[in-house]
Amino acid sequence: MQIIEVTGYAVRSAVITMRRTGTPLEFVIFPMLHVASPTFYSQVRLRLRDCDLIVLEGIRGRAAGVSALTLAYRFAPRRRRNGLQEQRDDLLLPEGVPVINPDVTAAEAIADLKTLPRWMYVLLMVAAPVMGLVFALRGPRAFLDEDLAVEDLPSTLRAELMADDPVEHAMTDRRDRRLLDALARIDAEHGMEPIRVAVVYGAGHVPAIVSGLWDRHGYRPREAEWLTVLIPA
Repeated sequence: MQIIEVTGYAVRSAVITMRRTGTPLEFVIFPMLHVASPTFYSQVRLRLRDCDLIVLEGIRGRAAGVSALTLAYRFAPRRRRNGLQEQRDDLLLPEGVPVINPDVTAAEAIADLKTLPRWMYVLLMVAAPVMGLVFALRGPRAFLDEDLAVEDLPSTLRAELMADDPVEHAMTDRRDRRLLDALARIDAEHGMEPIRVAVVYGAGHVPAIVSGLWDRHGYRPREAEWLTVLIPA
């Protein structure tokens, strides 16, 4: 299943609806990029209005290390000619829809990163602002990189690909566990209710979300809708 599609002229994100036979609850997964065209965020906001609950990504609290990492995507929107927007809650969240945030704290995120070898941790802190400058200078075309493409690989293959990537583990493992635990609670408490639960998380988390809902709770992808993230000029 393609989650983020990168072609020579555009980047698209697949909004995935997952259902389980015999129960009415739906999970609607919105794979996000933290920098995109304003139109993408307005399209997501429009669809979130039809949901009954939003499960939202967002590291809670502040830490210097987290701020350094986010420079990678905070620089690009500052050049108006790029036509890009940083993801913000006020652009994304409609009024009246309840929101929960099961994400980690900034202190927990940094503690996980500090389990990496020291040289690797320092390299991450240094590389993030450099990458942000590259994105800002290149503009939207910096995002037309097939490395951004995300697929929901079979769990065994995904495990093999991640096995030798300590940075991936440090940045996502605890956060994915927290999210899947929250989704499990929602399923246990509301599984028999005809509600739509939006899961608004970065695209890199979506393979774990899809496989977790499938393997643990029997939800299957039933529909997908492509939204255009950006089209470079």
